[in-house]
Amino acid sequence: MSKTPQLHGLRFAFGTLTVLPVTVTRWDREAARGGMVCAPLAGVAVGALAGVLGAVLLLLGAGPLTAAVAGAAVPAVLTRGLHLDGLADTADGLGSGKPAEDALRIMKQSDIGPFGVITLVLVLLAQVAALAQAYGASWTRGLLAAVVSATAARLALTLAARDGVPAARPEGLGAAVAGVVPVGGALAVGLAVTASSAAAGGALSGLDGGVRTAASVVLAVAAAELLLRHCVRRFGGVTGDVFGGLAETAATTALVVLSLG
Repeated sequence: MSKTPQLHGLRFAFGTLTVLPVTVTRWDREAARGGMVCAPLAGVAVGALAGVLGAVLLLLGAGPLTAAVAGAAVPAVLTRGLHLDGLADTADGLGSGKPAEDALRIMKQSDIGPFGVITLVLVLLAQVAALAQAYGASWTRGLLAAVVSATAARLALTLAARDGVPAARPEGLGAAVAGVVPVGGALAVGLAVTASSAAAGGALSGLDGGVRTAASVVLAVAAAELLLRHCVRRFGGVTGDVFGGLAETAATTALVVLSLG
């Protein structure tokens, strides 16, 4: 084989989770497994680009709010807005109160309903507010918040793709990645991301910063896990929209936690 399995996994992660010019060369369960394991690395790249843009604007004289808007906009652009769209569709499906089949049909429609709109507005406001507070403290705090939140968002995808979580439909991205990651592998990735985040937070703000940053990751994936379990109960499994909703839920939770203290 001309490319290692790890490279196929990286291509899958960056090619499906970002708009960066990476071609997915394989679309099978092995590549999907590697891609979901590598998903937090895509988050690091997205968060770094968002955080650096916000930091540059801040250093050029822009206010923390402008930097925060940029920090929230870049992940949306780099994912073609798919995670936000998935969040809105998931909110519409859950808010409909209809049986699973009807709720899934609502989620596939191209328009966004009132539950989706309200959820998007509140989530984006929370993200911008939290990032503004981080950039108001320093550009390094803003950069850290952007990277950690984006990484936690993709870690939530790794954990949601673990063995035992079914797909709600037989087709789509949700079906392609559902259940591909062994539970032990998902937990190992989670521990690695949490430890790395704690180290980065500790290097920036000492012990308190390390603990707060680790807590932001843990609480982010906990919030995503609650949503995941609710969606599995309501829809019978996960879909691409649910994965998007999980990512935005984790990112927002991480940012809010980082804004505390």
